[in-house]
Amino acid sequence: MRDFLLEKSTVVVEKIKLKDRGALILTGPSSCGKGEVSTFLSKALSIPASHHLSMGEILRYSFHHARQGREYERLLAERYQISGDSNIFACIDSSRALSSKVKRFMPGLIQHFGAARVDKGVSQLDWLEFCTLNGLLVPDRWTQCFIESRLEISEKIRNSAFILDGYPRTVAAARHLLSYFAKADIPIIKLLHLSISKQEMLLRAKQRNREDDDGEALRSRYLFYVENVQPSVDFMKKEIGAGKTALIDAHQPVYDKANGRMAFDLRASIANVAMDSMWSLGIPRVICQDLVRLHA
Repeated sequence: MRDFLLEKSTVVVEKIKLKDRGALILTGPSSCGKGEVSTFLSKALSIPASHHLSMGEILRYSFHHARQGREYERLLAERYQISGDSNIFACIDSSRALSSKVKRFMPGLIQHFGAARVDKGVSQLDWLEFCTLNGLLVPDRWTQCFIESRLEISEKIRNSAFILDGYPRTVAAARHLLSYFAKADIPIIKLLHLSISKQEMLLRAKQRNREDDDGEALRSRYLFYVENVQPSVDFMKKEIGAGKTALIDAHQPVYDKANGRMAFDLRASIANVAMDSMWSLGIPRVICQDLVRLHA
């Protein structure tokens, strides 16, 4: 009997498409490469760039369209109680902790919006814009509302395959997401959990040379992952089943020898992780290899 599994393909597969609609969710610790892998998968699986939803993209979309589109502004205000008319110090989300945080960043708010505007009051949308542009966390309720509203107004995304990159990050967020998906009849194609060690996360973060990547902040991020993100993955695995979850080794380094030195090849390393991700979706290895050669 011939072993067909050992035969090489005689064709090159240049393009594939997921046959089912729904969400392909990527999660994991900070600096694990979620964005890079999501971008690779978007190209390899013929998912439009507009269907790659990262939390940053969703937040930017929310404040831009709330300021430019009356319909979306009305949706946020009426259904989710988030608007440009609600003062951040006197709204449904107001709290002592939030007020203290806003006051701490008041010099930055004045620099960004101007003293005259800030003197009239910092709105929920102002705070959303400032947080998004400066990498600050927004209230948890907002992230849930923005993801829901983003899908609510995008029938094309809801009815096709899309990537949700870097969300959920807590059990509460996971519970809300699954509840909304059930209500909106959005299936989950797969939950891909990208995993790296604490040491590798710290090393990658330091190589980015970002101002907010000091030692204490990095340790805090990893602790957040252990205490919040990992439990959210465990919760979703229990709810959707082990067959729809996959643990992906996100540390698969590739080194090339150049000028007598071993140089790290980031693109090839990301391609390795993307290949395992595609394989977990049931795509044959030989096809994964073709897609990697085309898109790496």
